[in-house]
Amino acid sequence: MARSLKKAWVIAVDMGYGHQRAAYPLKDIAYKGIITMNTYEGVPAEEKKVWKQSREGYELISRIQAKSSIGRILFDLFDKIQEIPSFYPRRDMSRANLQLMHTYHMIEKGGVGKHLFTKVLTQNPKIPLLATFFLAAFAAEFYGYEGEIYCQVCDTDLSRTWVPRDPKRSRIKYLAPNPRVVERLKLYGVKPENIFLVGFPLPKENIGGPGMCILRKDIGARLVNLDPQNHMLHKFGHIIQYHLGKKYVPKRSTHPLTITFAVGGAGAQSDLGVNIMKSLRQRILDHGIRLNVVAGVREEVYKQYKNVIKELRLEREYGKHVCILYEKTKTEYFVTFNEMLRTTDILWTKPSELSFYTALGLPIIMAPSVGSQEDFNRIWLKTIGGGISQDDPRYTDEWLFDWIKNGWLARAALNGFSNAEIMGTYEIENLLFHKGYELKDFEGKPVVTI
Repeated sequence: MARSLKKAWVIAVDMGYGHQRAAYPLKDIAYKGIITMNTYEGVPAEEKKVWKQSREGYELISRIQAKSSIGRILFDLFDKIQEIPSFYPRRDMSRANLQLMHTYHMIEKGGVGKHLFTKVLTQNPKIPLLATFFLAAFAAEFYGYEGEIYCQVCDTDLSRTWVPRDPKRSRIKYLAPNPRVVERLKLYGVKPENIFLVGFPLPKENIGGPGMCILRKDIGARLVNLDPQNHMLHKFGHIIQYHLGKKYVPKRSTHPLTITFAVGGAGAQSDLGVNIMKSLRQRILDHGIRLNVVAGVREEVYKQYKNVIKELRLEREYGKHVCILYEKTKTEYFVTFNEMLRTTDILWTKPSELSFYTALGLPIIMAPSVGSQEDFNRIWLKTIGGGISQDDPRYTDEWLFDWIKNGWLARAALNGFSNAEIMGTYEIENLLFHKGYELKDFEGKPVVTI
């Protein structure tokens, strides 16, 4: 194929982190960079206002639902609209829901996406288009985009809203992150030939190519900290060496035991980070652990954590054994966060799109869910063995180290690595451009070829 056809339009939306996090690993194939549908340069003022009100409304409800009963009632009503129905019994679920009809009203009557798809993308109208949000895919089809249209699903299950009104006639192709999404899309009426199981797009800098050399090295270093008494190594050493290769199983740790707590895009669970910091204060002072608290792009959360560090008299440990990740932009945040994950042993977060990061050999401690889709992400993480629901954060200093001693988190790390889809980014490039990557094991032997 010509070089120009090795690129695709990559469209995300700025609503929390999930849709932009899914787009970020695809930056290498993004024609003229990743386009954020609701904030790109030139987006009409009226359209930008609609998006802004929608995002700010959701973030406000997300924050207050954790702090008041009224907030919880409002959030439950909002969540009910986008609720994912039970999978069983298997049945025809192709009937459009209220949220889907509202989405099409925004496109057809409100003109959302018209400028983008009739003005901007006409510069190269036949290359593939990949959207990480359903509205972008719907708008591309409605306004007659000529090239192939792909929609990446960003959770382990999805509501009917992700699928067009008439899925049998739609030409949108879906990129599924796991087998359950494949089956759900069929129940919603999507034609099987328009569904591709590829996985969730994970950052290349955390994988290291089809041979996964970076990922294997990082998991090896992580297991030393998660299995200090070598219980897992003695019991499952041959399995570990099979998955990682002997050279990726070090005998000594390359970094202190590191826990990363990540707040979601709305900043709704920042108080949880405070409780974790308080509970682990003495361990931080003793240099027994390193705690990363992730404020993302939320300055108010960054200031909150800075004040807590001062109150706990941890200033001398700041930047060494207690760190705050805060960046001005989401792109900068993704870069720094992915780098931080390389020396992270335990990821603590709500079961958002970060649930898929268990594939990087990260055991996930799950904070309370925010929304129906996160309830399903929690079920998936438990099913594959990559995540464990948090205990009382006030006593993190006790139960967390019991979990490590018992080998539960080391086992979760291996479960995530072996049971979740890892190569989503490469599989997507294979699918769109027939690049022919050979996905290899640690000995360099191909294991998957598309």
